[in-house]
Amino acid sequence: MNEQRESARDGAAVAAVINGQTWHVAWHPPPEPPPGTPHGAEALCLADDRVVVVSGDGRHWGLPAGRPEQHEQWAGTMRREVREEACAAVTGCRLLGFSRGVCVRGSQEGLVLVRSMWRAEVQLEPWEPQFEMSHRRLLPARQAFRSLTVPGGLVPFYRRLFAEAGVPTS
Repeated sequence: MNEQRESARDGAAVAAVINGQTWHVAWHPPPEPPPGTPHGAEALCLADDRVVVVSGDGRHWGLPAGRPEQHEQWAGTMRREVREEACAAVTGCRLLGFSRGVCVRGSQEGLVLVRSMWRAEVQLEPWEPQFEMSHRRLLPARQAFRSLTVPGGLVPFYRRLFAEAGVPTS
């Protein structure tokens, strides 16, 4: 696969190194999540025609994402994480798919995590960060993809996320 141009295919795992561990990550279409432990939500957020990206250090940029709290459903996790990390309220959303990551090397070897992936229309609120993110940017849609800090191996996965959301990657 040419990582720079191709999108992830349904169920086809790509290898990625995340926090020093090797994972095999695959895209799964909705509506049903693949088997694994629910591990939260991630959202490609649009405020009008701009994509919202967040950062904890002002150098590495990503999409609002996080783990579920007790008894929280997929959409509830996404809405809370967008509010906490991007200081934005979700006004509309669509489930795009799921990531399923299997740790194949590292301290969590054998662990299988599933995350819901969303497109969310948002209304920005005053920037008053209270959690791990300390920076927020609004980027033109065509610039957002190349501004993300994507773990090695996951470019096709994020290209698929943007394609499913109808947001151009260049």
